[in-house]
Amino acid sequence: MAPPTAIDLQSVSDTQVATISGPLSVNGVSARRNKAPKMDGGLVAASSSEMFKGPGYGKPKAKRWDHRLNEESKSRKPTAIKGVAKYLKNPGIISLGGGLPSSEYFPFERIDIKVPVPPNFSEEDTKASGVITSIGKHDIAEGKGLFDIHVALNYSQATGTAQLLRFITEHTEIVHNPPYRDWQCCATIGSTSALDMAYRMFTTRGDYILSEEYTFATAVETAAPMGVRVIGVAMDAQGMLATSLNDILSTWDEAARGAKKPWLLYTVPTGGNPTGATQPEQRRREIYRVAQKHDLYILEDEPYYFLQMQPYTGPNAPDIPPPASHAQFLKSIVPSLLSMDVDGRVMRMDSFSKVLAPGARVGWITAPEQIVERFVRHQEVSTQSVSGFSQMALYKLLDETWGHAGYLDWLINLRLEYTKRRDVICHACEEFLPSQVASWNPPAAGMFHWIKINWRLHPQASSMPMLDIEDEVFHVAIERGVLCTKGSWFRAEADGGTDMFLRTTFASASADNIQEAIRRLGEALRAIFKL
Repeated sequence: MAPPTAIDLQSVSDTQVATISGPLSVNGVSARRNKAPKMDGGLVAASSSEMFKGPGYGKPKAKRWDHRLNEESKSRKPTAIKGVAKYLKNPGIISLGGGLPSSEYFPFERIDIKVPVPPNFSEEDTKASGVITSIGKHDIAEGKGLFDIHVALNYSQATGTAQLLRFITEHTEIVHNPPYRDWQCCATIGSTSALDMAYRMFTTRGDYILSEEYTFATAVETAAPMGVRVIGVAMDAQGMLATSLNDILSTWDEAARGAKKPWLLYTVPTGGNPTGATQPEQRRREIYRVAQKHDLYILEDEPYYFLQMQPYTGPNAPDIPPPASHAQFLKSIVPSLLSMDVDGRVMRMDSFSKVLAPGARVGWITAPEQIVERFVRHQEVSTQSVSGFSQMALYKLLDETWGHAGYLDWLINLRLEYTKRRDVICHACEEFLPSQVASWNPPAAGMFHWIKINWRLHPQASSMPMLDIEDEVFHVAIERGVLCTKGSWFRAEADGGTDMFLRTTFASASADNIQEAIRRLGEALRAIFKL
């Protein structure tokens, strides 16, 4: 599938935007680009999703969130030096004002990258039939492309370069089509950095935030030094329970808690880390309604969103046919909270880490214009911008080589590959783990398999604390040659909980090694529980 037609490069004012209306589809990208104003992709060029998205006729504007932004965020001002970059596009201007080094001293003349061609994505296919895409130092000036080393490896705006931001914005509109008008995207160096900045924008020392009772450990560890505590919301096999969320908020006692009622919700709705739980559409709508009732702002962290797998059918069952088209694939994935967000109360954090490469350190947020503007003010004095090497590589891969159709082909391929891996670990658990003490639910998304251990059947359960039994399981498993992760490490609240879990991953080990690892874990459990 050919990528969208490229558009010419030309400076435009910051207020010029495309005026094409209607929802964006993969097949509609080329037409939109051809009708859009020409893009300024030069040095430190201003970039905004407004330049690339549809106008959103008929959609409401997002609510204002002044009452949720903290004083640190409200006090941030645009950086003066970044602001003067807008004059660089003035015809004939000679710049002595910015601290941009000359690219003649960049020791890179050309970078070649070999990448797969859809639908041949395997390592073997890429070696045999992949294409080499090149980027030179002065491709823009020489009319060879829309991006080059001269631009990518110099300073850029905190939103990300126009070249990459265009693709991210189009992708967001194709997949989520946010139901309010003034949404924007901003490139990040990954969701962990984005989360840290979000905490710095919204929270104050002494606050509580809400999350799943078992959550991404870094989310808790990032909040702790800020003096922000996390309260866990009860879960079931489908993730966070809206009823528990509502109960916590409806019965909050500020005097007893020593803190005001929490209003910031952090959630990993799809393939959650560590539990692998995925909130179905109805659950997400219930959570969103609770957020509206209590005026919550939601941080939707979705690194595993496109690792939604085929339904688990059990050993020796026939495979379920994969999606037959891009439209069918997009219809098959659970709608995001962003796609339901009529109020603009969701900051969605996306990442290429789990679907392309974590070392690229590239992600993006999507949120109302007001929130993105505050985020940009923070980012331009901290991380400044995404690595130019990463932006070049992703632009050449996603925009110039694959296009949106090819990227969706890649995501469908990942879906099928992760389905195979998930099936291997589930089959191995059914074969090797003692069902008397180990139970699990096959994950529908992500890269984690969450195994519940009935610690109460331990021979010394009456006198041995659960966390000591967990520690014994952890170390005996290591002695047997398999490394798992303690479930207690992921508790939102540092109380250990009352149930015991192990987190395993099927993301990287080979099928044979996954099976052998689960066999060893089974041996460890039988030895510990005297089975």
